[in-house]
Amino acid sequence: MFPDGAFAASAREALQRSLTPDNIVQEAAYVRTEGRANFERPYGLAWLLQLVTELREWDDPQAREMAIALKPLEMAALERLKAWIPKLSYPVRIGEHTQTAFSFGLALDYARSAGDQEFADLVVAKARQFYLADRACPLAYEPSGEDFLSPCISEADLMRRVLSTAEFAKWLSGFLPQIQESNLNWLQPVISPDPSDPKLAHLDGLNLSRAWMLEGIAAGLRKEDVRLRAIRSAAEAHKRAGLAAVTGEHYEGGHWLASFAVYLVSERGIRKQAH
Repeated sequence: MFPDGAFAASAREALQRSLTPDNIVQEAAYVRTEGRANFERPYGLAWLLQLVTELREWDDPQAREMAIALKPLEMAALERLKAWIPKLSYPVRIGEHTQTAFSFGLALDYARSAGDQEFADLVVAKARQFYLADRACPLAYEPSGEDFLSPCISEADLMRRVLSTAEFAKWLSGFLPQIQESNLNWLQPVISPDPSDPKLAHLDGLNLSRAWMLEGIAAGLRKEDVRLRAIRSAAEAHKRAGLAAVTGEHYEGGHWLASFAVYLVSERGIRKQAH
C-alpha cells in the first residue's frame, strides 16, 4: 500500500530474513511433529493462510519468492485444518484464539483465492452445519473481559461469505434482530481498562475486529438495505476507537494490534465477494 514509505526497505529486509526456504522447512517440520496437532489451531494457521494469500496476490518479485518459500508451511497448515474441521462436532463460540467463525472466514478467503474448491466446500459445509440455524445471538452478553473477537459479529461476518446476498439478509434478521434502522447506538465501542495488561489489551483489538467485521456484514447486504446506516455507524465508531489505541506504547498490544489495524484499513476481508 505504501511502497515508497520510509519503512518499506527495512520491512522488506525483515521479511527476507524470516521467510527463507530453510527457515520455513524447519517451521513446517515443527508443526508436523507428533504431539502438536493443536498447535496454533485454528487462529495461527488461518493467519498463515492469509499471509500466503497476500503474497500471491501481490505483483512483486520478492513476494513471489516468499510465497514459494512458504509452500511447505502452507501445506502443513492445510493438512492440520483439513484433518481437524471434519472432526469438529460443535463450533467454538468464544472471543479469543480458538473461535471457529473468525478462522473459518480467513480460511475460506484463502481457499477461494487459491482455487482450492475442496477446502472451500469443506469450510462452507461446516459453517452451514454450525451456524445456519442460529437465531437471536445474545449480543448483550458481550464482551467478555478478555475478548478480541466478537462471537456474534464474527459469525455474521463468516456467514455473509457463505450465503447469497438474499439468504444472508434473511439470516441476519433472525440472528441479529438488534440491528434496527432507527437505532444507531445498538453496538458501542469498548475501553481497555489497562492496555499494558496482556489480556485486558485484547479489548482494544475487539474494537478493530468489530469494525472490519461490521464493514464485511455491510458488504454482504444490498445497497438499499435499511440496516446499513446503523451497521456503518457502528463500524465507524469502532474504527475510530480501535485505531486510536494502536500506539505501540506497550508490547502487550503493540506486537499484534498493528496487524489488526492493517487488516481493517486495507479492507482485506471484503476485497473480493464470492457468492
